[in-house]
Amino acid sequence: MADREQVDITRHEEEILRNLESWRKKPLLGEIYAGFYRRIAARLHGGPGARCVELGSGIGNIREFIPGCLRTDIFPHPWIDQVESAYSLSFADGSVDNLILFDVFHHLRYPGTALNELHRVLVPGGRVLIFEPCLSLLGLLVFGLLHHEPLGLGKEIRFFAPAGWSPQQDTYYAAQGNGARIFLGRKYRSLLCDQWQVVARERLAAISYVASGGYRGPQLYPDRALDLMRRLDRLCDHLPSLFATRLLVVLEKKSPT
Repeated sequence: MADREQVDITRHEEEILRNLESWRKKPLLGEIYAGFYRRIAARLHGGPGARCVELGSGIGNIREFIPGCLRTDIFPHPWIDQVESAYSLSFADGSVDNLILFDVFHHLRYPGTALNELHRVLVPGGRVLIFEPCLSLLGLLVFGLLHHEPLGLGKEIRFFAPAGWSPQQDTYYAAQGNGARIFLGRKYRSLLCDQWQVVARERLAAISYVASGGYRGPQLYPDRALDLMRRLDRLCDHLPSLFATRLLVVLEKKSPT
């Protein structure tokens, strides 16, 4: 078990450092992520002073776009405010207004177990904001063929952890299709309706991001063409089944009845 934990830590460290280097070298990424975070910020619960927490903050760039957001991750880094696991949060019941998961949900082996924990710490009316890959025709191509993480489409989603499982037993997991399968399909809808109101399911083309190469790939257009690419995004947003590569889901904790 110790050897597997070390592999996970090493994998996480390598990915974080690679992403940080790309962020510094590719200014276009900051412009594109600013647009993503503006969408998220527009959906936050509460006004000034609302407590906002990001889970799985990676290189910690959210603070540039949502000031005051608490940055957390499963491993410590100088720019991370505190270490947290989505399965076992240190926050008190009903103490957080917003929880943000940016490219984190598809790393949750037992998403239902994690959602129960997120529900616990949110205030009534508090929100979980989830940003994930979206599996349109283009999305399948981009994330199925051009991305290093598996889609997991042929595997059953284990919504809840088995009896006796603890977060300390968790190891690296990725299934990029889980967000789209859970939030756009019908199979898991009944598992959400008791605790959550689905406020939004926005499917975004985000071709400007895809063509930027993201953190790993080559940039396919110059920085000065970003406005043109954004116009292309808005056009392709009208055909999400064909072009959507990103999904923003907003879940709101139902108030007690």
